[in-house]
Amino acid sequence: MILRFYRILSFAVIFLLAQVSLAQKSVSLEDVWQNYTFRQRSIQNLNWTQDGQHYTELKEGKIIKYSVVDPQKSEVLFDEEQYRVAGKKINVQAFSLSSDERKILISTESEQIYRRSSKENNFIFDRQNKSIIPLSKAGKQMHASFSPDGKKVAFVRENNLFLVDLVSGKEKAITTSGKFNHLIHGACDWVYEEEFSFAKAFQWSPDSKKIAYYTFDETKVPEYNMQMWGELYPKDYRFKYPKAGEANSIVTLSVYSLVNQKNIPIQVGKDKDQYIPRMKWTASSDWVSFIRLNRLQNHMEILHASAKDGSSKLIYEERSATSLEIESVGNDITYLADQKRFIFSSEKSGFKHLYLAEIATGKVEAISQGSWDVDDFYGYDEKSQTLYFNAASKSAIQREVYKIQLDGANLQMISQQAGTNTANFSPDFSFYMLYFSSAKEPLQISLKSSQGTLIRVLEENNKLKQQLKDYAISTREFFQIPLANGEKLNAYTIKPKNFDPNKKYPVLMHVYGGPGSQQVLDAYPVSNDFYWYQTLLDKGYLIYCVDNRGTGARGVDFKKITYQNLGKIEVQDQIYSAQYLAKLPYVDASRIGIWGWSYGGFMSSNCLMQGADVFKTAISVAPVTNWRFYDSIYTERYQRTPQENAKGYDENSPVNHVNKLKGNLLLVHGTGDDNVHFQNAVALQEALIKANKQFQSFYYPNKNHSIAGGNTRYHLYQMMTNFLLKNL
Repeated sequence: MILRFYRILSFAVIFLLAQVSLAQKSVSLEDVWQNYTFRQRSIQNLNWTQDGQHYTELKEGKIIKYSVVDPQKSEVLFDEEQYRVAGKKINVQAFSLSSDERKILISTESEQIYRRSSKENNFIFDRQNKSIIPLSKAGKQMHASFSPDGKKVAFVRENNLFLVDLVSGKEKAITTSGKFNHLIHGACDWVYEEEFSFAKAFQWSPDSKKIAYYTFDETKVPEYNMQMWGELYPKDYRFKYPKAGEANSIVTLSVYSLVNQKNIPIQVGKDKDQYIPRMKWTASSDWVSFIRLNRLQNHMEILHASAKDGSSKLIYEERSATSLEIESVGNDITYLADQKRFIFSSEKSGFKHLYLAEIATGKVEAISQGSWDVDDFYGYDEKSQTLYFNAASKSAIQREVYKIQLDGANLQMISQQAGTNTANFSPDFSFYMLYFSSAKEPLQISLKSSQGTLIRVLEENNKLKQQLKDYAISTREFFQIPLANGEKLNAYTIKPKNFDPNKKYPVLMHVYGGPGSQQVLDAYPVSNDFYWYQTLLDKGYLIYCVDNRGTGARGVDFKKITYQNLGKIEVQDQIYSAQYLAKLPYVDASRIGIWGWSYGGFMSSNCLMQGADVFKTAISVAPVTNWRFYDSIYTERYQRTPQENAKGYDENSPVNHVNKLKGNLLLVHGTGDDNVHFQNAVALQEALIKANKQFQSFYYPNKNHSIAGGNTRYHLYQMMTNFLLKNL
């Protein structure tokens, strides 16, 4: 009788679950790319105040200051609805506070230039007298920044560096020789911005009396020309872009003294064909620290320069047989208050770790150690002699937040949940914001003490969680693919809710695969591609993604194996992975496709050609098709120059494998792509035509590398979906 009751109950539960499942909606392309139904919320312009006891955010046009310990204590510092300039509303897009919090620098009317650069109209809001005035009336500004004492603001306009005294209101040009496509002061050229990941190229000294800044002489750098369509006659946009093996900008550093109003050149070395990927002040206003990197990027030096006479001296150097990526080596130089030591990161042990160096003796000691990578260094608390950092210690597909003593003792994980954890610490390290997500959990932002105690949750994405209940969403399942050499590749799959292991399914693989990158990560997907995949699941596809050798968070040997041969081992791994998947009982081996964007487009087109008997279909979006066409810093970091390594450039270019094409190829590019030039698509198309190979192609007029804006993404993903339905 009891058994019969449980049978009835089980059938009832199954029936109810079936009804719930039937009630769930399928994801549509309109949901993804028109309504943006699944947008994940974060907190806009979340910043700590100087005292570390408060934080600010931009919310619905209001700049709000909150107390860490008491959420009821909040103060609206600025409300855009209450202020007008010349009768015009100020729409706040970004802001920063002066050190004493009496003034707010407000950015509005931003115009994007490249990936990390933009120009804005900036305003100064005085909280005491409630006045708001333009920072400058002579044109939009770039990189506007308060001096540490809050009395001045520096910015860049039309390739020159300027200074505004907020007391007198006077504006002064620090440089006057700046000229488009010739000379830049205080801002990066295109290739530094893209590949060394910064655009603002000046720094205030701690005492607010000096500004150290970069100058880029682009005169000898070749120009790339993009035609912008729409007018009766297309407009030319010419900008300096050094392709692999071509001339780079000559880069110098200077210090401007506000006291004597003089520019002092810094001795950066006699080799003009070098890089200066980092520059900052030491703990003192007397010394500027900078990193010097040779063109092959396998010899890195840290130098200190005198702000008085510009003379420089070597503090530390490191060499490598491959390359030294600045994001992994020397990116986190932090000076101790004693001005005798500094903390930096290095991969010299085979994994990225933190080190302590003595300036006088050159002695270097490891702080963190182990067969795992430090991912990000958050800072050093002098009071407790504690370092805080992020690492992939538990697994390459996860991230944790740690603390450790300066002497390497007491390594402790302070994040608690398995997934991806990152942090933003207060200036005094008393508190931090913990950003957590996993494959199944959307972003959650928590306010915690330095000991890890939860103070309160700031964002849980409850709206998104509620919306997800209405849809039949399949999450990612992680697994590994064993290689013949014993190594294992991290991978994930997404299967339909009604997956039947007795059926045969076509497969779409997604690939990026570039050096140090990761697609297989236990984090909630930021990209809307995840929701596009849900629409494909409904149409009977399985989704797979594999991180090939050469990707990140697994040490130097795994990452650098592709050195001087981009596209060789990575493509072999993707083909091998597809063959592995083809043997699964529920995979239709005759219907395996692959798609990718940028480096992923390079990979997907290569896979279709070099793996012609494995892949039926590929979509290649904005691909590099020949590394000779790409920029100097990125390409030479992994390939050396074409003059030194012609074989490495040519052997794995899809342009040189077109004769092998058997399957279906869709090639997509934006004509206004300043990063991966439309030239790449043209070259591949020309080679395919010459080889008499049929394919499909599509271009988006004036669109950059992201191919976005207006109806563009919806159109693109409609087209890709239709192509897959027809050809896979």
